[in-house]
Amino acid sequence: MLFSSIFLPNHSRHRAAALVPKLRFSSTAAQRCVSLPEDDLIQPHTIAPSSPSDPNPTAQLLSDCLSDGRHSDVLSVLRRTPPSHYLVFYWNNLIKRSISLQNHRDVLHLFDEMRRLQWKPDGHTYPYALKSCGDLTSLAAGMSIHALAFHSGFTNCNVFVDNAAIAMYGRCGAFDKARQLFDEILEGGVFDTVSWNSIISVYVQFGDSRKALQMFKEMVSRGDIALRADAVSLVNILPACASLRSQRRGAEVHAYSVRRGLIDDVFVGNAVMDMYAKCGLIDDAKNLFDRMEIKDVVSWNALVTGYSQIGKFEDALGLFDRMREKTIELNVVAWSAVIAGYAQRGLGNEAIDVFKQMIVSGSQPNAVTLVSVLSGCAASGASNPGKETHCYVIKQVLNLEGNDSGDDMMVINGLIDMYAKCKNLQVAHALFDSIEMKNRSVVTWTALIGGYAQHGEAGDALGLFAEMLSEGCRMMPNGFTISCALVACARVGALRLGWEIHAYALRNRYGEAMIFISNCLIDMYVKSGDVDAALAVFDNMSQKNAVSWTSMMTGYGMHGRGEEAVQVFERMRAAGLPIDGVTFVVLLYSCSHSGIVDQGISYFNRMKDFGVVPEAEHYACMVDLLGRAGRLDDAMKLIRDMPMQANPIVWVSLLSSCRLHGNVEIGEHAVNQLLELKFEVDGLYTLLSNIYASAKQWKDVARIRLLMKQAGIRKRPGCSWVQGRNGTATFYVGDKTHPMTKEIYDLLHDLIYRVKIMGYVPETSFALHDVDDEEKGDNLVEHSEKLALAYGILTTTPGMPIRIMKNLRVCGDCHTAISYISRIIEHEVILRDSSRFHHFKNGSCSCKGYW
Repeated sequence: MLFSSIFLPNHSRHRAAALVPKLRFSSTAAQRCVSLPEDDLIQPHTIAPSSPSDPNPTAQLLSDCLSDGRHSDVLSVLRRTPPSHYLVFYWNNLIKRSISLQNHRDVLHLFDEMRRLQWKPDGHTYPYALKSCGDLTSLAAGMSIHALAFHSGFTNCNVFVDNAAIAMYGRCGAFDKARQLFDEILEGGVFDTVSWNSIISVYVQFGDSRKALQMFKEMVSRGDIALRADAVSLVNILPACASLRSQRRGAEVHAYSVRRGLIDDVFVGNAVMDMYAKCGLIDDAKNLFDRMEIKDVVSWNALVTGYSQIGKFEDALGLFDRMREKTIELNVVAWSAVIAGYAQRGLGNEAIDVFKQMIVSGSQPNAVTLVSVLSGCAASGASNPGKETHCYVIKQVLNLEGNDSGDDMMVINGLIDMYAKCKNLQVAHALFDSIEMKNRSVVTWTALIGGYAQHGEAGDALGLFAEMLSEGCRMMPNGFTISCALVACARVGALRLGWEIHAYALRNRYGEAMIFISNCLIDMYVKSGDVDAALAVFDNMSQKNAVSWTSMMTGYGMHGRGEEAVQVFERMRAAGLPIDGVTFVVLLYSCSHSGIVDQGISYFNRMKDFGVVPEAEHYACMVDLLGRAGRLDDAMKLIRDMPMQANPIVWVSLLSSCRLHGNVEIGEHAVNQLLELKFEVDGLYTLLSNIYASAKQWKDVARIRLLMKQAGIRKRPGCSWVQGRNGTATFYVGDKTHPMTKEIYDLLHDLIYRVKIMGYVPETSFALHDVDDEEKGDNLVEHSEKLALAYGILTTTPGMPIRIMKNLRVCGDCHTAISYISRIIEHEVILRDSSRFHHFKNGSCSCKGYW
């Protein structure tokens, strides 16, 4: 309880108990009262009862104390003075002072003490008390005070009290009660512009912008000369236009403000400018800014924020510098907008530099500022600036008395997100664990799940997602959480769990977030080997963006279905969607992995027709396209003719093609170029070793392996995992510990024996020959995808696809073996390696040799 006693006298408390739950906001006997001027609600007229010549000694004493600022003495005198309606003014003054100091609990304590001392609040006291209840979001206290005002006869005929009650109910989230009260005072004829402003403000706070606009339209269409929208009305309704991105409605309100001469009000001008900026009409906002004769810091902030939000960061920074030149006070909004602009561009170090300048200037950051700094650190992977910000947060922000717990949680969530995206998942999880379960929001869960999913810890991400939905938590995921979980499924090819999440999203109808969820579903199905399910999601999307089309093209490319990828590109082009550099990277990649050489060359030569200038990534795709097709000389010529220096991606593409076609000379040249660029990884030496092996240059193979050993470079061990009836099984090279090892080896031996005796393949094509059991195992353990295939056959229902994933490219021996084995088993084998998908069926692979 906020008060030491209820606000009603003892003999009336039983009546208040009945009033609160069944409160009726009008009386049939209510008389019509004349509305007072609307600004009285904001600051009611309070006329001091005393002047220096007043003969009343108590009033004179109170007046003197008040004039001298001795408010504690005023309270002491009032406590000793018998109640008098004439002196209630001084209680109101004390209460009003507490409101100005944001001491809302003191307001309610003063109100409580006033009542206990038998003083009767008047029509000015109740609005103050109701305002404090609203600011404290204390609905119980607000309802009690409203009930007392009703019982004392201060409702239905006092516009101040009624409007304050509407505002209080809105601030406390009791929107139905606010509307009920408004309707009843409307029926009684006791309303004015402020009443309409109050209810419209309630709808804006509630987030029902459409209803707010409807009420505003009804207000201005009444034609009552005493009921015209004022500056407050416009400042209330313009954010509703902005939240709906309703440019037309916003322009109409702007026109209304011009006709009524209200546009010169700086608050109205700022609201109109902010509306245009949030609707993406930044030029209109700038034009209005330039025409405003009077500007304040909010005017400048609105434009800086507008530029920052739409990505025109240079303009935002230029305006920020102008503010400094004109010595305009830079408040937290301006600083935060610039910091957010740097953060959006992934410039974490720059963001923290501006943050340091802000601290030096004496401006205090708020939660939004800190989250922007942390976001910049996360985007750029700048963990050290992030740690510095964390130290500042601990020392200056968290756990301070009077802090908003919601703001504290916002900052903590930002810290979790920053550490997770900077790959420091241990600290991120420690912060997560430090938060009590009841205080964890959906944002808290999503930040950690997203961090694990982004950095390949898919198992941990999906484990957290399951915990979030468990009986002990029952946290409803939002669209971003669902998307993060789908990203984790895509990383490990968890198709079954992906199906369940897909069904969950459809059952819960995520509205506008479905476009992002659908894009993640396309990605998940593509990377889990079911490109047809991805197409079904794509075709059923009511809205598609560029990511939707590009994801579908990527899927077809990964699965070697280049013709379908080209068809998606042409559909995308016909739909009028923007074609950019990313689109062409995907298109050329698809042509490369499907052997569509001439069409790929044609698209590359036509890029400039789409306004896209080829970058290094596009040249790398073309080198890959020509190299896979065996046109290595053409690939070399393209590299020599590039308008920029070839980067490592270009040379690695060429080197891969040399491995495929056994070209030692060009392969050695590619390796030398990579070494000059200081690109030295284990895969580089492995590729060169494989090129020498293909050319049977065994001395060079031995030399490369010795070089790797001396440099401490070890070949990354192969690993394959497969989904079976009992879940997912993982197989490592050299691992003989699986409980089904004997059954797996026996099955493989039998399969390869059957392939050979049926005459499908020469004796020398496999790594497994007719040897004893020990040697048989030694040969097999070098090929984890064969072990995974055997396990899949043993544990998968006949006729169902076997889905295998490998962390490296599939080796040539296994590719050949699985191709022939697919002739004699009842399964399609879908193998995802580090480069693409292979669909084995009836003795052939979907890659057609382009892998």
